[in-house]
Amino acid sequence: MSQTSVSYLEYQGKYKGILGWILSTDHKRIGLLYLYTIVSFFLVGATLGLLMKLELIAPGRTIMDAQTYNAFFTLHGITMIFLVVIPGIPAIFGNFFLPIMIGAKDVSFPRLNLLSWWLYVIGAAIAISSQFLGSGPPDTGWTFYAPYSLRVPTNVLSAVLGAFVLGFSSILTGINFITTMHRMKAPGMKWMKMPLFPWSLYATGWIQILATPIIGITLLMIVAERLFKIGFFDPSLGGDPLLYQHLFWIYSHPAVYIMILPAMGVISEIIPTFARKTIFGYSAIVISSFGIAFIGYFVWGHHMFAAGMSARSLWFFSLLTFIVAIPSAIKVFNWVATLYKGSINVQTPLYWALSFIFVFLIGGLSGLFLGSLAVDVHLTDTAFVVGHFHFIVFGGMGYAFMAAIHYWFPKIYGRMYDKSWANTGWLIFFMGFLALYFTMFYLGMKGQPRRTYDYFEEYHSGNIISSLGAIVMLFGLAIIIINLVRSARHGEKAPADPWGGKTLEWTIPSPPPIENFEEIPEITHDPYDYK
Repeated sequence: MSQTSVSYLEYQGKYKGILGWILSTDHKRIGLLYLYTIVSFFLVGATLGLLMKLELIAPGRTIMDAQTYNAFFTLHGITMIFLVVIPGIPAIFGNFFLPIMIGAKDVSFPRLNLLSWWLYVIGAAIAISSQFLGSGPPDTGWTFYAPYSLRVPTNVLSAVLGAFVLGFSSILTGINFITTMHRMKAPGMKWMKMPLFPWSLYATGWIQILATPIIGITLLMIVAERLFKIGFFDPSLGGDPLLYQHLFWIYSHPAVYIMILPAMGVISEIIPTFARKTIFGYSAIVISSFGIAFIGYFVWGHHMFAAGMSARSLWFFSLLTFIVAIPSAIKVFNWVATLYKGSINVQTPLYWALSFIFVFLIGGLSGLFLGSLAVDVHLTDTAFVVGHFHFIVFGGMGYAFMAAIHYWFPKIYGRMYDKSWANTGWLIFFMGFLALYFTMFYLGMKGQPRRTYDYFEEYHSGNIISSLGAIVMLFGLAIIIINLVRSARHGEKAPADPWGGKTLEWTIPSPPPIENFEEIPEITHDPYDYK
């Protein structure tokens, strides 16, 4: 039997056991390493989120005090943003499927790929250690706003340094993906014949390379100011706290697109597969990805409308915030147009994809409220912002992640999951999600501030619904995880192409062989040819 016919799950190389995984340069194993670590951190972050919602189920203290709530809030944000949302889809599904979808046997720099995972683990360990070392867990929030992050006695340095190391992991992943797509596409795969998920990773890779160094420099400035009192951001030392906000959001808003562009790429793969129809407006989807990436560099100021900027800056950032919605709307239109008159095969991945479109539309429309100067003044720093943020970030990356894992699960593990339990988990999760976060729009319009562990009695009913929604959502999540874990070992064996997909990953066995292809394929047709 040839080496390439051996599954990557069964392959025994130089190292065996756990070393065969954590020292492997196989892009598929690295993708799974990211999967297991990211899901573990997600469960930690979700547990912290549930505890915070239990605290907010009634006015006054319920299960924790204000300092503990602030520490949980900070760790929840750091974990979810830096350890889950930003690396989630590119690091897991990008690593696993990008080379296969472009007809390559691996990424351009396999050892650099492994290094990126190790940097991720090291950065995560440093960030998490901030909860247990020094003078107590940081309580600044995940944004580390100055001058508060410069003056509090809590252990901010470890959290900041952890985020700094995580940035290197993101940059290396972006470099690797861009180089792979430039140099390792299969013969005949011209740029405009490349599947849309790799296209989304390509646009994301440029954001990772160009934007991430900014947050790295900013975090080092925080470290330098805490240690040496240089005076970048602290007004008592001649610094400007608004400078920190500008530098932070110059990266952190493009970071939203590091999350959402791969998510959109996943949806662009699932919709044509289950509509049995060629994707509508392939070129428009590609161009809109770069439109989102480009305009996304210039809209950071909408996070600072109430912070104090010139009138000209305010209307400029407001205008760009509305403009960036246009390429996103193009994608939604093309997805719906693809479904129109399609021969739709309703499966679990399609449920998640359609839920993504619904949730993303609500998140986008609520963002237009925050992009409007007059309305934003009322809604800034209220629960409305929390609802919008989670509809975009969790509703975007989270739903697309669930769509991706249910779509590619048979290919990754060579097993089918129980569809009835998968659909049940989706429905319960979706209902809980809406109860949890949609209620926050109402609470925000009523005036409830965010980032507080207590509130007035008038907000009690809304918080009960929101907190119960968190419990329901996590119950649905438990069903999903148990079903997938069980199916990975005991599920029915999967065929090479259980969904009728047309891209290259569905032309090889499930699970994939160690080198992906016996022979590098030659591309002669479009990636979504259902004619």
